[in-house]
Amino acid sequence: MKERIMAVPERQPVLFLPHGGGPCFFMEGSEKWAHMADYLRAIENSLPRKPDAIVVVSGHWETEKPSVASNAHPPLLYDYNGFPPHTYQLRYPAPGSPAHAAQICKLLAEAGIEAAEDEARGFDHGVFIPFMLAFPKADIPIVELSLQRELDPEFHLKIGRALAPLRDENVLIVATGMTYHNLRHFRDENPAVLQASQAFDAWLVRTVESSSHVRDQALRQWEGAPGARLCHPREEHLLPLMVAAGAAGKDQGARDFRDVIMDKSLSGFRFG
Repeated sequence: MKERIMAVPERQPVLFLPHGGGPCFFMEGSEKWAHMADYLRAIENSLPRKPDAIVVVSGHWETEKPSVASNAHPPLLYDYNGFPPHTYQLRYPAPGSPAHAAQICKLLAEAGIEAAEDEARGFDHGVFIPFMLAFPKADIPIVELSLQRELDPEFHLKIGRALAPLRDENVLIVATGMTYHNLRHFRDENPAVLQASQAFDAWLVRTVESSSHVRDQALRQWEGAPGARLCHPREEHLLPLMVAAGAAGKDQGARDFRDVIMDKSLSGFRFG
């Protein structure tokens, strides 16, 4: 009698998703964001199976030390300004998961990272706006983790490495941000700005698609990349990528989304 071999469930990938600009997908004139919206809508079906939970790091939450949202019923934080009234009525009633929040704090502590639970925190727009497209049923528990305010690349790679075991427990790790985030120049058609956007995006793709050792070393030194500071005067929208890369471990990354919006190059990445 042959021994029955049980299939090992495939681990979840790690994603870096562009979250667009404010509530851009839900407004008139959203056509320029249509390709990004289609990409986000395809995310859930691209996964090996439905996640038991999602851990998300957004470019819109920073704290002195890493904080983990442990609210069982997170509200929405409409942390954008000057948009049409209906965009402040959007709803995304996904549950939180206090149990996963506690597990995340434990993993961080084991990695020597002091973290705190935040029982009041809701979902900022770097979470609920892209997730309304990517996970529209809002039936997967979501736990948000903050960036550390000093925005040190190595520290955020370390956070990602601490979270990596969750992937084997059917937890999806998602980072949301933008590979270009200079609001002052987003509508600027200056050739130098356009060139910087293209050059930095090309560097980022080469970096993410390199071996994990080369990738992580380059990300630590991202400021030396061509066009880096013009694309990111402040790097809070890039740092979630460091968490994703850390959680990826030895898994190589690949760009799975590319678009040019207002002449700026934008990318999304998947690891594993």
